[in-house]
Amino acid sequence: MIWACVSARSTLACVLSSALAGLGLGLSLIVAIGAQNLFVLRQGIRRQHVTAVVVVCTLSDALLIMLGVSGVGAAVQAVPGLIDVVRWAGALFLAGYAFVAARRALRGSPAGLTGEGPASEVSRRGSVVLTCLALTWLNPHVYLDTVFLLGAVANTHGSTRWAFAAGAVTASVAWFCALGFGARRLGRRLATPRAWRVLDGAIAVVMLALAVSLVLPR
Repeated sequence: MIWACVSARSTLACVLSSALAGLGLGLSLIVAIGAQNLFVLRQGIRRQHVTAVVVVCTLSDALLIMLGVSGVGAAVQAVPGLIDVVRWAGALFLAGYAFVAARRALRGSPAGLTGEGPASEVSRRGSVVLTCLALTWLNPHVYLDTVFLLGAVANTHGSTRWAFAAGAVTASVAWFCALGFGARRLGRRLATPRAWRVLDGAIAVVMLALAVSLVLPR
């Protein structure tokens, strides 16, 4: 086990080993296609409020990782019905978002590409941040992967579990920055009516599939 590492190697080697393990597991969990990643991708391509979205996602992930490592995940599992409430709330939200994306795809009118005044821009930023928060915190998979699974693995690292957590947070920051700002660089090339209809259509399908998967019996 990792704990034996403390007596066999230097403390620094153990810390680095745990941090790299956290980085690897964090990337393996976060890179999978999901509602949050698709939203970051869309905002990046739109070149709209990318920094705010990246900050919200990374801070949310960091908080969830710390909750898992601190043992909150085990406590939450003891509360009957809590995950079911989040599961149904998340399914309803994802289904609604899928409907909106499908409507955009059918109309072929990507919102947000036209000029807007300052008041409208502030209002839209608030809406984007709220949507990002909902896609993050109303997604049961976030709790299952980040809080429960990652937290459980982190605690097998004993005294270096917070180094593991730091590695996982680093993975989150690197991924969301690469996804959001990388997509922003491609925004002008993809800002065509056809490209937007394809993207929104794909988002609608994935969001609806995720919503259905949340309510199917396990």
